[in-house]
Amino acid sequence: MVTQKIYAGTALKELRSKLSLTQRDFANRLDVSISYLNQMENNNRPIAAGVMLALARDFDFDVSELGGGDSARLIADLQEAFADPVFVNKPSLADIQLMAGNAPVAARAVLDLHRRFLGQQERLQSFDTAIGATANNPNPMPWEEVRDFFHYCDNYIDAIDRAAERMAQDIFPQDIAPMISMLNWFTENGIRLERRDGGMRHYDANNQTLTLARHMEPETQLFQMAFQIGLLKCSELFDATLDMAAFQSQEARDICRMGLANYFAGALMMPYSIFAHAALELRHDLEALALKFSCSIEQIAHRLSTLQRSGQKGVPFFFVRVDQSGTITKRHSATRLQFARFGGACPLWNVHRAFETPSDFLRQFAETPDGVRYLCLAKDVSKKGGSYRAPVRRLAIGLGCEVEHAHHLIYADDLDVKNPTAFEPIGVSCRICPRTDCHQRAVPPHGGTIEIDPNTRNQLPYHLS
Repeated sequence: MVTQKIYAGTALKELRSKLSLTQRDFANRLDVSISYLNQMENNNRPIAAGVMLALARDFDFDVSELGGGDSARLIADLQEAFADPVFVNKPSLADIQLMAGNAPVAARAVLDLHRRFLGQQERLQSFDTAIGATANNPNPMPWEEVRDFFHYCDNYIDAIDRAAERMAQDIFPQDIAPMISMLNWFTENGIRLERRDGGMRHYDANNQTLTLARHMEPETQLFQMAFQIGLLKCSELFDATLDMAAFQSQEARDICRMGLANYFAGALMMPYSIFAHAALELRHDLEALALKFSCSIEQIAHRLSTLQRSGQKGVPFFFVRVDQSGTITKRHSATRLQFARFGGACPLWNVHRAFETPSDFLRQFAETPDGVRYLCLAKDVSKKGGSYRAPVRRLAIGLGCEVEHAHHLIYADDLDVKNPTAFEPIGVSCRICPRTDCHQRAVPPHGGTIEIDPNTRNQLPYHLS
């Protein structure tokens, strides 16, 4: 029997940052050397049993939270990567689980190599000279680095979340509309607001003027104002977080700064403790929460997926946003469901049908190949451009949780959770989905045997066994 080793460097770093401890002070409190702590924080060594005891005893830290999320994500990502035909000898699921649990640094190195390989392939196939000029660049694409940073931080940045929560107490006094409170803050800080046609947001530091697009919905304007507050007031905190992330390029650092400001804006508009309480009280009614916090449906759904604060966790949700082609443009999962890193989502998932009924919330019971069952919501959140000829960004979001939490959602009230025939079979990606009878399969799964009979044709041109 193999003992599961736990690598949780990010959790250690976040705890140390929250406590404002140096590595030396933290190492002394844990009774380990600085070098050993550094190795644990960088996932070069697993968390020692003595350290876990010290975390629970001296810091009141829930050690059951360590490791599980990262391991599940690594396993899903490795399964998808190894499904690529470039890997002739494909490891078994057991081998992948051992790799993710016992050698996460090596596992991420494999993912990095595969990501670079795919990038090279895309460049070669495009015949685009501008992209081809960077074909020998060994670094990962900046946006991929940033996506993985949030992915493996569990989409929760504790220091920024708490800073936004403290600031919200000053900016949003009770019984005053959020827009009026926000306008008062900008006035008190000597910043002029203007509204014009054109781009969504522009800040002129020299003239201390923030310009917002006239056509934006009020909740979008509020979010952009909160975003600017983050850039103005939390620059040092953002820098510290970016230093910890140690990105390989300035481009990735710049992209992540925008991501951190977006995260701050959501946390400022929806302060953690107040929002988490309201979510339970309103039974996760997205429309009711949107009215209460003056936010959009998408902003509410995204925020629900970030409620991962230690000791104060909300219902574990997955959140995804897709465009009309099925390409995933945002993704996060606090559940066992993981998303494909490349390409689109399973076509049987209700998020793809949201574009057909833009005014409705779609509900779906779904079951993944591992037997886990989910309640899935989908909603069209397309964004208009502000004029007749302006382009429309067509997007849909998916939000869901495992059925054991469905009683916390108003959307499950009239659904038969106990009816096994109500659950539709979905997967992550055709390349790693083991289902042999899916009528929507695009490509065969790796590791399966394909049988072709030229005299017989069913829904698929081959038979899987």
